[in-house]
Amino acid sequence: MDDDYSSWVPDAEAEEGLRPLPASAAWLPGDHPGQRQFLDIYGLELEADPLGWIDVTLAYETWGELNEARDNAVYVAHAFTGDSHVSGAAGEGHLTGGWWNGLVGPGKAIDTDRYFVVSANVVGGCQGSTGPAHPHPVDGRPWGSRFPWLTLRDHVQAEARLADHLGIDSWALVIGPSMGGMRAVEWAASFPARVRAIGAIGTTAASTAEQIAWNAAQTAAIRLDPQFRGGDYYGAAEGAGPYLGLGVARAIAHTTYRSEAELQERFGNRAQLGDPLKHDGMFAVESYLDHHADKLARRFDANSYLRMIHAVNTHDVGRDRGGLAAALKDFGGDALVVAIDSDRLYPLSNSERLAEALPGEVAVTVLHSDIGHDGFLIDSTGLNETVAHLLEKVAARV
Repeated sequence: MDDDYSSWVPDAEAEEGLRPLPASAAWLPGDHPGQRQFLDIYGLELEADPLGWIDVTLAYETWGELNEARDNAVYVAHAFTGDSHVSGAAGEGHLTGGWWNGLVGPGKAIDTDRYFVVSANVVGGCQGSTGPAHPHPVDGRPWGSRFPWLTLRDHVQAEARLADHLGIDSWALVIGPSMGGMRAVEWAASFPARVRAIGAIGTTAASTAEQIAWNAAQTAAIRLDPQFRGGDYYGAAEGAGPYLGLGVARAIAHTTYRSEAELQERFGNRAQLGDPLKHDGMFAVESYLDHHADKLARRFDANSYLRMIHAVNTHDVGRDRGGLAAALKDFGGDALVVAIDSDRLYPLSNSERLAEALPGEVAVTVLHSDIGHDGFLIDSTGLNETVAHLLEKVAARV
């Protein structure tokens, strides 16, 4: 998932002035909390990891107020390299501004003057919740390679514990794009009585072979970086961490987030530096991917990236539930299933399969964007109006 849609113009002097890339850009206990709040969760059961359970701290943020009836809560689930900072400015404790500022905030489609909005960084992430960079409870050294491999179902179990803590019996809406949309669907399967509506944006009910294949290449890029050190690279000096492997993984992923037409229109086969024909230059699109690789390495962690890939690869709502339709049969709420017409990572067919499995008549809302998968972050797609309409339907039923 991209996080910057301003027009990118390379600035060589600015790039040269950047500090060396950190071994890990994970938020750690003792760092400025920003707008984060924290919940300690004891005995979080794990679906498949041999460890069986883990004690974790969940970092979350809230906007707005929970009403007396406790029926105005909305959960926003972040995408692959997202975090809890859905809405707001960049600042101390938050390296980037809210990743869904266009949708969430006062007067927006998810109106924080009307709704109590909650978002948490998933367990295994690197922006506040317990993850591989955090101290192990036994020896105080970073978890590193010892950190367990969680599934999206584990993530949703942790989110349910957060709902319990906040006194929320049911969400008016659980919504998310990409990996966040996968968790919205998992909520409908795992806790159908606690969700009155879901919003599954640019996502799938089960990862496909092609999606897993793209992720396999990213995994290999990180693991083959000599500075990855099997996942135990914490404490390495700046410039001595697995930033090269993480950067290649990001370049692969970012290519799938954008459409072929968008990349061609912006870059074509134009050179950015030197003469690629003589092998002493760089194409503009290569420079662009390098730029995004650098940005991610300054705000993310390679081990967390691998944990997110594992969670997405193993995503299958119908697993051990008798198939997709059987897994969702008890969900009686409203469902918004949105596909971006130019999305080549999670194409329309994925949304159609999900809509067919949901109870009742669920139509796929197809939104236009030239961007590709990342089009869900662009206001002009019409997503804001679609989400606002869904929330009006939910409110009318209360």
